[in-house]
Amino acid sequence: MRKITNQELGRLTPEEYKATAKTPVTVVLDNVRSMNNIGAFFRTADAFAIEHIILCGITATPPNREIHKTALGAEETVDWSYEKSTLDAVKHLKEQGYEVWAVEQVENSIMLQDFTMQPGKRYAVVFGNEVMGVDQKVVDACDGAIEIPQCGTKHSINVSVSGGVVLWSLFCDYRKQL
Repeated sequence: MRKITNQELGRLTPEEYKATAKTPVTVVLDNVRSMNNIGAFFRTADAFAIEHIILCGITATPPNREIHKTALGAEETVDWSYEKSTLDAVKHLKEQGYEVWAVEQVENSIMLQDFTMQPGKRYAVVFGNEVMGVDQKVVDACDGAIEIPQCGTKHSINVSVSGGVVLWSLFCDYRKQL
């Protein structure tokens, strides 16, 4: 096997990416502390053509050198906004017709492999702080919760890794509908 060069990958220019159809998913980051995690979300959102990221609370915003180190420019291609209150962000998304789901371990959560996007609907997924997770008031305001099944002893995954797992699953689910 020969590795494919960057030139052979046929990557979109930033302008082409902005104009491309997006996966109808918005990511909400609830007080995410680590700029490496924030940058990783931008890069993952770029890879799966996620429509928007909402950075909330203490979550840092671009332009930021530390975010850029992980995002590698994706913070310039993925649409994003800042909202001081995650609860307000969830409220605004619901007013716009989004189904909003916390990614969290809660009673009556739906396991990721059992979650199915419905055609024609727009979704938002809320990822929480590295220590506290998604704030309980935010969980209460969501339409439900998605949980990533785990078999190890820790029962926790880094928030940006959780983002990759969930966004990949939603991206695949959506692409099956096309």
